[in-house]
Amino acid sequence: MDLYSGLRSCELHVRSPVDPHDRLRCIDVWDYLADTLMIQFGVLGAAKITPRALIYPCVDEPGAVIRAIAARDRSRAENMAEWAQIREVLDDYQAVVEHRKCNAVYIPLPISHHREWTLKALEAGKHVLCEKSFASNAREAEEMATLARRKGLVLMEAFHCRYHPVFRRAREIVDSGVLGTLREIDAAFCIPVRIGAHDIRMRYETGGGVTMDIGCYPISWVRHLLDQEPVDVTAEAQIGPPDVDLKLTARMTFSGGVVATTTGDMTGDAPMTMALEVRGDAGTLKVQNPLVPQSGHLIELTVEGETTTETRDRRPTYGYQLDAFIQAVEQGAPLHTDAMDAVEQMRTIDRCYAAAGMRPRGER
Repeated sequence: MDLYSGLRSCELHVRSPVDPHDRLRCIDVWDYLADTLMIQFGVLGAAKITPRALIYPCVDEPGAVIRAIAARDRSRAENMAEWAQIREVLDDYQAVVEHRKCNAVYIPLPISHHREWTLKALEAGKHVLCEKSFASNAREAEEMATLARRKGLVLMEAFHCRYHPVFRRAREIVDSGVLGTLREIDAAFCIPVRIGAHDIRMRYETGGGVTMDIGCYPISWVRHLLDQEPVDVTAEAQIGPPDVDLKLTARMTFSGGVVATTTGDMTGDAPMTMALEVRGDAGTLKVQNPLVPQSGHLIELTVEGETTTETRDRRPTYGYQLDAFIQAVEQGAPLHTDAMDAVEQMRTIDRCYAAAGMRPRGER
């Protein structure tokens, strides 16, 4: 049995009803091995995304475990900890970021809280996996990135789909030149949503708006396919509650004349769409469901009138994201969605809001 297998075996033994003395000995061994071999996450909040984004990936990853959790409503943290077998429920977020056993923090809080708790976690010497959107605006993102760089810590924005083989294959096709001179890109994430006015997505002060919630994905897809930032941005928005976009369509011009149109739509009658299409003068690439390809996807390439289709594996995007985070922490491997990329992403989002005549998030 290797060390990782032994660690998992010991962890299960700790959680099972065994002789108390055996259990204490196993806890000692588990602590030693975890301290030596594993990334131990502390989780802030009991967000709905946490099982998909971190709990399930950690089950299959011998190099990472969730050590502690806290939530504003302690009972929610206790319920999640019992369900996921998280060892410790702490009183508050500060206790998590200060926990001496946790060397990484996962932040799935409302966007308005990302800056505060990312800075606190970094100051405490923790690596950070922060949910998207990364911050309320580019200014906050720059502050977060600066501290991570100064501390020499990993700070990653959780654009999980960027790490999946489906997106990597799309990028390979674009880079190969088979599409000829690129002309246009269409990218959209639209889903009909019926939520109340008190939902954080419907409140400006919590970083609400479709662009911050789901419209950020097609913006990221385009930026990463082209590996550049737009030189010009125009946009139009459908507004619901004050300063909250329910739908926003942006038109971005990139160097070389490529024009990309991105759409985020969470109006009640939005057509369910998760797709991107890249058109060049020699061919077209279509990707259905680059967001969560584990739920089914298709890569379609048309060149000179002939169409071929491909698929990649169905391993969840979140597993690949965790792999990348671990490699960055343990080996210093580069990240596609590191803190500096997050700054550029937030600059583009700010420009979209400005072009649509709206305020960036986070203004008083």
